[in-house]
Amino acid sequence: MTITQLYYVLAVAEHQNFTKAAEKCFVTQPTLSMQIQKLEDQLDVQIFDRSKKPIELTEIGKKIVLQAKNIVNEADRIQDIVDQQKGFIGGEFKLGIIPTIMPTLLPMFLKTFIKRYPKVKLVIEELTTEEIIQRIKDGNLDAAIAATPLENESIKERVIYFEPFVAYIPKHHKLYSESKIDANDLEIEDMLLLEDGHCFRDGIINLCKTLKQSGEEHFQLESGSIEMLIKLANEGLGMTLLPYLHTIDLNDKQKENLRYFNEPTPAREVSLIYNKSELKMQIIEALQGVISGIIRGAIAFQNVQIISPLSK
Repeated sequence: MTITQLYYVLAVAEHQNFTKAAEKCFVTQPTLSMQIQKLEDQLDVQIFDRSKKPIELTEIGKKIVLQAKNIVNEADRIQDIVDQQKGFIGGEFKLGIIPTIMPTLLPMFLKTFIKRYPKVKLVIEELTTEEIIQRIKDGNLDAAIAATPLENESIKERVIYFEPFVAYIPKHHKLYSESKIDANDLEIEDMLLLEDGHCFRDGIINLCKTLKQSGEEHFQLESGSIEMLIKLANEGLGMTLLPYLHTIDLNDKQKENLRYFNEPTPAREVSLIYNKSELKMQIIEALQGVISGIIRGAIAFQNVQIISPLSK
Protein backbone atom coordinates (compact mmCIF):
# COMPACT_ATOMS: atom_id res chain seq x y z
CA MET A 1 0.00 0.00 0.00
CA THR A 2 1.39 3.40 -0.97
CA ILE A 3 0.37 7.03 -0.47
CA THR A 4 0.18 7.36 -4.25
CA GLN A 5 -2.37 4.55 -4.43
CA LEU A 6 -4.48 6.28 -1.79
CA TYR A 7 -4.32 9.55 -3.76
CA TYR A 8 -5.62 7.67 -6.78
CA VAL A 9 -8.45 6.11 -4.77
CA LEU A 10 -9.52 9.51 -3.46
CA ALA A 11 -9.45 10.98 -6.96
CA VAL A 12 -11.72 8.24 -8.33
CA ALA A 13 -14.04 8.56 -5.33
CA GLU A 14 -14.33 12.30 -6.00
CA HIS A 15 -14.86 12.17 -9.77
CA GLN A 16 -16.57 8.76 -10.00
CA ASN A 17 -14.64 8.26 -13.21
CA PHE A 18 -11.21 6.71 -13.83
CA THR A 19 -10.37 8.94 -16.80
CA LYS A 20 -11.19 12.21 -14.98
CA ALA A 21 -9.34 10.99 -11.89
CA ALA A 22 -6.25 10.20 -13.97
CA GLU A 23 -6.32 13.70 -15.49
CA LYS A 24 -6.44 15.22 -12.03
CA CYS A 25 -3.50 13.10 -10.91
CA PHE A 26 -1.51 13.81 -14.11
CA VAL A 27 -1.10 10.13 -14.97
CA THR A 28 -2.50 7.92 -17.69
CA GLN A 29 -5.76 6.14 -17.06
CA PRO A 30 -4.16 2.64 -17.36
CA THR A 31 -1.53 3.59 -14.76
CA LEU A 32 -4.13 4.80 -12.29
CA SER A 33 -6.39 1.77 -12.85
CA MET A 34 -3.48 -0.64 -12.45
CA GLN A 35 -2.40 0.90 -9.13
CA ILE A 36 -5.93 0.80 -7.73
CA GLN A 37 -6.31 -2.80 -8.89
CA LYS A 38 -3.03 -3.69 -7.14
CA LEU A 39 -4.33 -2.12 -3.92
CA GLU A 40 -7.62 -4.00 -4.17
CA ASP A 41 -5.73 -7.27 -4.77
CA GLN A 42 -3.49 -6.61 -1.78
CA LEU A 43 -6.45 -5.88 0.48
CA ASP A 44 -8.55 -8.63 -1.13
CA VAL A 45 -11.58 -6.32 -1.41
CA GLN A 46 -13.34 -4.31 -4.09
CA ILE A 47 -13.14 -0.59 -3.34
CA PHE A 48 -15.22 0.44 -6.37
CA ASP A 49 -18.27 -1.06 -8.01
CA ARG A 50 -17.27 -0.71 -11.64
CA SER A 51 -20.61 -2.07 -12.91
CA LYS A 52 -22.36 1.15 -11.86
CA LYS A 53 -22.42 4.28 -14.01
CA PRO A 54 -21.07 6.49 -12.61
CA ILE A 55 -18.68 4.35 -10.57
CA GLU A 56 -19.71 3.93 -6.94
CA LEU A 57 -17.87 3.01 -3.76
CA THR A 58 -18.65 -0.35 -2.22
CA GLU A 59 -19.56 -0.40 1.47
CA ILE A 60 -16.02 -1.35 2.45
CA GLY A 61 -14.76 1.18 -0.09
CA LYS A 62 -16.55 3.99 1.77
CA LYS A 63 -14.71 3.05 4.97
CA ILE A 64 -11.39 2.82 3.15
CA VAL A 65 -11.87 6.28 1.61
CA LEU A 66 -12.54 7.83 5.03
CA GLN A 67 -9.31 6.37 6.37
CA ALA A 68 -7.41 7.25 3.20
CA LYS A 69 -8.34 10.92 3.69
CA ASN A 70 -6.80 10.86 7.17
CA ILE A 71 -3.62 9.17 5.93
CA VAL A 72 -3.19 11.52 2.97
CA ASN A 73 -3.77 14.59 5.16
CA GLU A 74 -1.11 13.41 7.58
CA ALA A 75 1.28 12.75 4.68
CA ASP A 76 0.65 16.28 3.38
CA ARG A 77 1.37 17.62 6.84
CA ILE A 78 4.98 16.36 6.61
CA GLN A 79 5.65 18.54 3.56
CA ASP A 80 3.76 21.35 5.24
CA ILE A 81 6.03 21.13 8.31
CA VAL A 82 9.11 21.27 6.09
CA ASP A 83 7.76 24.27 4.15
CA GLN A 84 7.02 26.18 7.34
CA GLN A 85 10.46 25.38 8.77
CA LYS A 86 12.08 26.74 5.60
CA GLY A 87 9.79 29.78 5.58
CA PHE A 88 8.51 28.76 2.15
CA ILE A 89 5.20 30.28 1.10
CA GLY A 90 4.26 28.77 -2.23
CA GLY A 91 2.56 25.98 -4.13
CA GLU A 92 -1.04 25.50 -5.19
CA PHE A 93 -3.71 26.83 -2.83
CA LYS A 94 -7.40 26.20 -3.47
CA LEU A 95 -9.59 29.01 -2.16
CA GLY A 96 -13.40 29.18 -2.16
CA ILE A 97 -15.32 32.45 -1.80
CA ILE A 98 -19.08 32.89 -1.35
CA PRO A 99 -20.95 34.84 -4.10
CA THR A 100 -21.82 37.93 -2.00
CA ILE A 101 -18.16 38.45 -1.10
CA MET A 102 -16.20 37.43 -4.20
CA PRO A 103 -17.03 40.27 -6.66
CA THR A 104 -16.10 43.05 -4.22
CA LEU A 105 -13.31 41.57 -2.08
CA LEU A 106 -11.32 39.63 -4.70
CA PRO A 107 -10.35 42.65 -6.85
CA MET A 108 -9.26 44.46 -3.69
CA PHE A 109 -6.64 41.96 -2.54
CA LEU A 110 -5.72 39.62 -5.43
CA LYS A 111 -3.15 41.81 -7.22
CA THR A 112 -1.42 42.70 -3.94
CA PHE A 113 -1.30 39.09 -2.79
CA ILE A 114 0.12 37.82 -6.08
CA LYS A 115 2.79 40.51 -6.08
CA ARG A 116 3.75 39.81 -2.47
CA TYR A 117 3.65 36.00 -2.73
CA PRO A 118 4.50 35.13 -6.36
CA LYS A 119 5.25 31.48 -5.56
CA VAL A 120 1.66 30.81 -4.47
CA LYS A 121 -0.65 29.56 -7.22
CA LEU A 122 -4.15 30.56 -6.14
CA VAL A 123 -7.00 28.47 -7.56
CA ILE A 124 -10.14 30.45 -6.73
CA GLU A 125 -13.73 29.29 -7.10
CA GLU A 126 -17.06 30.92 -6.27
CA LEU A 127 -19.08 28.51 -4.10
CA THR A 128 -22.02 28.54 -1.72
CA THR A 129 -21.39 28.09 1.98
CA GLU A 130 -22.72 24.53 1.88
CA GLU A 131 -20.42 23.62 -1.01
CA ILE A 132 -17.46 25.18 0.79
CA ILE A 133 -18.05 23.22 3.99
CA GLN A 134 -18.30 19.93 2.11
CA ARG A 135 -15.20 20.57 -0.01
CA ILE A 136 -13.13 21.54 3.01
CA LYS A 137 -14.24 18.35 4.77
CA ASP A 138 -13.36 16.31 1.66
CA GLY A 139 -9.95 17.94 1.35
CA ASN A 140 -10.81 19.59 -1.99
CA LEU A 141 -10.39 23.14 -0.66
CA ASP A 142 -7.50 24.50 1.39
CA ALA A 143 -9.51 27.43 2.76
CA ALA A 144 -12.43 29.73 2.02
CA ILE A 145 -13.77 33.18 2.72
CA ALA A 146 -17.31 33.09 4.06
CA ALA A 147 -19.76 34.67 6.47
CA THR A 148 -19.42 33.22 9.96
CA PRO A 149 -19.92 31.81 12.54
CA LEU A 150 -20.61 28.42 10.99
CA GLU A 151 -20.55 26.40 14.22
CA ASN A 152 -19.00 23.39 12.49
CA GLU A 153 -16.66 21.28 14.61
CA SER A 154 -14.53 20.14 11.66
CA ILE A 155 -13.77 23.70 10.52
CA LYS A 156 -11.73 26.49 12.09
CA GLU A 157 -12.48 30.18 11.59
CA ARG A 158 -10.28 33.28 11.58
CA VAL A 159 -12.22 36.55 11.54
CA ILE A 160 -10.75 39.00 9.03
CA TYR A 161 -13.32 41.81 9.13
CA PHE A 162 -16.86 42.90 9.96
CA GLU A 163 -18.89 44.24 7.04
CA PRO A 164 -21.80 46.56 7.84
CA PHE A 165 -25.24 46.27 6.26
CA VAL A 166 -26.41 49.33 4.32
CA ALA A 167 -30.04 49.86 3.31
CA TYR A 168 -30.86 50.66 -0.32
CA ILE A 169 -34.12 52.64 -0.23
CA PRO A 170 -35.49 54.21 -3.45
CA LYS A 171 -37.29 57.57 -3.45
CA HIS A 172 -40.84 56.21 -3.45
CA HIS A 173 -40.24 54.20 -0.26
CA LYS A 174 -41.67 55.27 3.11
CA LEU A 175 -38.21 55.15 4.75
CA TYR A 176 -36.53 57.31 2.10
CA SER A 177 -37.00 60.51 4.11
CA GLU A 178 -35.10 59.04 7.08
CA SER A 179 -31.45 60.10 7.38
CA LYS A 180 -30.63 56.91 9.30
CA ILE A 181 -32.63 53.81 10.16
CA ASP A 182 -32.83 51.11 12.84
CA ALA A 183 -33.01 47.36 12.36
CA ASN A 184 -36.51 47.47 13.84
CA ASP A 185 -37.65 49.55 10.86
CA LEU A 186 -37.19 46.58 8.52
CA GLU A 187 -40.16 44.49 7.39
CA ILE A 188 -39.57 41.14 5.72
CA GLU A 189 -42.53 41.44 3.31
CA ASP A 190 -41.10 44.71 2.03
CA MET A 191 -37.62 43.26 1.50
CA LEU A 192 -36.06 42.12 -1.77
CA LEU A 193 -33.97 39.04 -1.03
CA LEU A 194 -31.35 36.87 -2.65
CA GLU A 195 -32.42 33.37 -3.64
CA ASP A 196 -32.48 30.67 -0.99
CA GLY A 197 -29.02 29.25 -0.30
CA HIS A 198 -27.25 32.60 0.12
CA CYS A 199 -26.04 33.27 3.65
CA PHE A 200 -26.49 37.03 3.15
CA ARG A 201 -30.21 36.33 2.66
CA ASP A 202 -30.27 34.64 6.08
CA GLY A 203 -28.59 37.66 7.64
CA ILE A 204 -31.30 39.96 6.28
CA ILE A 205 -34.08 37.69 7.55
CA ASN A 206 -32.47 37.62 10.99
CA LEU A 207 -32.46 41.41 11.08
CA CYS A 208 -36.13 41.79 10.20
CA LYS A 209 -37.71 41.79 13.63
CA THR A 210 -41.06 43.34 12.71
CA LEU A 211 -42.67 40.37 10.96
CA LYS A 212 -46.39 40.98 10.50
CA GLN A 213 -48.80 38.18 11.28
CA SER A 214 -51.80 39.77 9.56
CA GLY A 215 -52.50 36.71 7.44
CA GLU A 216 -52.41 38.84 4.28
CA GLU A 217 -50.55 37.48 1.30
CA HIS A 218 -47.52 39.47 0.19
CA PHE A 219 -45.53 38.86 -2.96
CA GLN A 220 -41.81 38.32 -2.43
CA LEU A 221 -39.24 38.75 -5.17
CA GLU A 222 -35.95 36.90 -5.02
CA SER A 223 -32.87 37.23 -7.22
CA GLY A 224 -29.54 35.51 -7.71
CA SER A 225 -27.52 38.74 -7.69
CA ILE A 226 -27.21 41.89 -5.61
CA GLU A 227 -27.12 43.99 -8.79
CA MET A 228 -30.57 42.68 -9.72
CA LEU A 229 -31.91 43.53 -6.25
CA ILE A 230 -30.85 47.15 -6.82
CA LYS A 231 -32.63 47.24 -10.19
CA LEU A 232 -35.80 45.76 -8.70
CA ALA A 233 -35.76 48.31 -5.89
CA ASN A 234 -35.39 51.11 -8.45
CA GLU A 235 -38.53 49.78 -10.14
CA GLY A 236 -40.52 50.37 -6.95
CA LEU A 237 -40.75 46.74 -5.85
CA GLY A 238 -39.33 47.20 -2.37
CA MET A 239 -36.06 47.91 -0.58
CA THR A 240 -33.03 45.76 0.05
CA LEU A 241 -29.87 45.56 2.13
CA LEU A 242 -26.37 45.61 0.69
CA PRO A 243 -23.02 44.52 2.10
CA TYR A 244 -20.99 47.72 2.60
CA LEU A 245 -18.31 46.82 0.04
CA HIS A 246 -21.00 46.58 -2.65
CA THR A 247 -21.87 50.25 -2.09
CA ILE A 248 -18.39 51.61 -2.86
CA ASP A 249 -18.71 51.43 -6.65
CA LEU A 250 -22.32 52.60 -6.93
CA ASN A 251 -22.85 55.70 -9.04
CA ASP A 252 -23.79 59.03 -7.44
CA LYS A 253 -27.49 58.61 -8.23
CA GLN A 254 -27.60 55.17 -6.61
CA LYS A 255 -25.73 56.41 -3.56
CA GLU A 256 -28.55 58.89 -2.91
CA ASN A 257 -30.67 55.84 -2.01
CA LEU A 258 -28.28 54.53 0.65
CA ARG A 259 -29.28 54.77 4.29
CA TYR A 260 -26.94 53.79 7.11
CA PHE A 261 -28.02 52.27 10.41
CA ASN A 262 -27.91 53.97 13.77
CA GLU A 263 -25.24 52.52 16.03
CA PRO A 264 -24.64 49.79 16.88
CA THR A 265 -24.39 49.08 13.16
CA PRO A 266 -25.60 45.60 12.16
CA ALA A 267 -22.88 43.73 10.29
CA ARG A 268 -21.80 40.35 9.10
CA GLU A 269 -18.67 38.60 10.28
CA VAL A 270 -16.37 37.50 7.44
CA SER A 271 -13.70 34.89 8.11
CA LEU A 272 -11.08 32.68 6.56
CA ILE A 273 -12.21 29.13 7.25
CA TYR A 274 -10.17 25.97 6.92
CA ASN A 275 -9.92 22.34 8.04
CA LYS A 276 -8.99 21.66 11.65
CA SER A 277 -5.96 19.74 10.32
CA GLU A 278 -4.45 23.23 9.75
CA LEU A 279 -2.52 22.42 6.58
CA LYS A 280 -0.84 25.27 4.66
CA MET A 281 -1.20 27.65 7.60
CA GLN A 282 1.59 29.86 6.29
CA ILE A 283 -0.51 30.69 3.22
CA ILE A 284 -3.67 31.15 5.31
CA GLU A 285 -1.83 33.60 7.54
CA ALA A 286 -0.45 35.41 4.49
CA LEU A 287 -3.98 35.79 3.09
CA GLN A 288 -5.28 37.02 6.41
CA GLY A 289 -2.52 39.62 6.64
CA VAL A 290 -3.05 40.98 3.12
CA ILE A 291 -6.86 41.11 3.33
CA SER A 292 -6.96 42.61 6.82
CA GLY A 293 -4.50 45.32 5.84
CA ILE A 294 -6.51 46.32 2.76
CA ILE A 295 -9.96 46.09 4.29
CA ARG A 296 -9.05 48.13 7.36
CA GLY A 297 -9.02 51.31 5.33
CA ALA A 298 -12.04 50.39 3.20
CA ILE A 299 -14.47 49.98 6.09
CA ALA A 300 -14.16 53.16 8.15
CA PHE A 301 -16.94 52.33 10.61
CA GLN A 302 -16.85 52.58 14.39
CA ASN A 303 -18.81 50.46 16.88
CA VAL A 304 -19.68 47.85 14.25
CA GLN A 305 -21.21 44.81 15.81
CA ILE A 306 -23.22 41.80 14.73
CA ILE A 307 -26.83 42.05 15.81
CA SER A 308 -27.86 38.71 14.28
CA PRO A 309 -25.02 36.28 13.56
CA LEU A 310 -25.37 34.42 10.29
CA SER A 311 -26.13 30.75 10.76
CA LYS A 312 -24.63 29.44 7.52
